[in-house]
Amino acid sequence: MQYLILTLAAMIVLLPENGWADIVVIVNPDSSIVKLSRRQIIDIYMGRNPGLESGQKIQPLDQPINSAVRAEFYRKLTGKPVSAINAYWARLLFTGRAFPPLLVEDNKAMLNTVLKNPNTVGYLESQYLTERVKVVYKLEKNE
Repeated sequence: MQYLILTLAAMIVLLPENGWADIVVIVNPDSSIVKLSRRQIIDIYMGRNPGLESGQKIQPLDQPINSAVRAEFYRKLTGKPVSAINAYWARLLFTGRAFPPLLVEDNKAMLNTVLKNPNTVGYLESQYLTERVKVVYKLEKNE
């Protein structure tokens, strides 16, 4: 039993600081978007701005409701827990003022959906990133 406890303690100590890779915000390579600011991403993902100054409409994509990457994305982006984000969207949806981002199944589905739709913006863990999409923002591991 002591061996098991020592092994678990060693594993915890040796894990990276928070266990997360960077999270990158991506768009289709054909998108006119080159870079987004943190404020623009917050506005897009919080339903405050469905488009850019150029008039281009943007469809944000979201990871599954209970996914760890979704919780980490919103925590890093807004500083709020995902439960607060869910409550925020429930209020907006109830009043009909805005609609939440479209959900995809996982990182792979996020990548494929962004590749098929030039007006989408999504996010995924950097380890799933390929050269086929354009990175417009990066949430650092230690943010």
